[in-house]
Amino acid sequence: MKIQIITLFPEMFEGVLGSSMLWKAKERGNIEYELIDLRQFGIGPRKKVDEPPYGGGDGMLLRVDPLAEAIEYAKKNIKNPKSRVILPTPRGKLYKQSDAKRLASSGEDLIIVCARYEGYDERIVEWVDEQICIGNFVLTGGELPGMIIIDSVVRLIPGVLGGENSVDIESFQADDKTVEFPQYTRPEVYRGLNVPAVLLSGHHAKIQKWRANKSA
Repeated sequence: MKIQIITLFPEMFEGVLGSSMLWKAKERGNIEYELIDLRQFGIGPRKKVDEPPYGGGDGMLLRVDPLAEAIEYAKKNIKNPKSRVILPTPRGKLYKQSDAKRLASSGEDLIIVCARYEGYDERIVEWVDEQICIGNFVLTGGELPGMIIIDSVVRLIPGVLGGENSVDIESFQADDKTVEFPQYTRPEVYRGLNVPAVLLSGHHAKIQKWRANKSA
């Protein structure tokens, strides 16, 4: 899979994509990332990408023309004929684990468009395949939602985590609702706090029953 990110702040992604599991996935060849600076598609010598909204109002909107050209560039920049353009936005559907599973297994490359300022010219949705909302709150831009989408998808690509069976029992994996049971490790007692006795019993049936009861 190749993931391209269209953003005015590509430097925000460098630490995230260059660390931990996301970096390992790239090094192993499971994933390819490309950061596309929206500014290079800006208008005029100052590479302008935003304008005040028609009808008045606070803030600035991203223009449709730089965004559209950036998306078209990204689509030409991949060998895979199947790609999906994703726009993180409060207008989108609520993002769930089932969406991460779908995107990870779709065989499609992803193009994530990160909006900024007061928002974007609504006409850009004509170039977008899917609008996603990560929660009922407002952020200053689409970069953090983009990172969340990338992390949730990449970790589900076979070969990335290594322990593939553990993914099947994670929170939200089965039905977008069930939360994984609590887990413990050494020491058995810490400042008067004990590991549940059933987990130390070695009785696998009782342990499985306890875990099932503790899954929310």
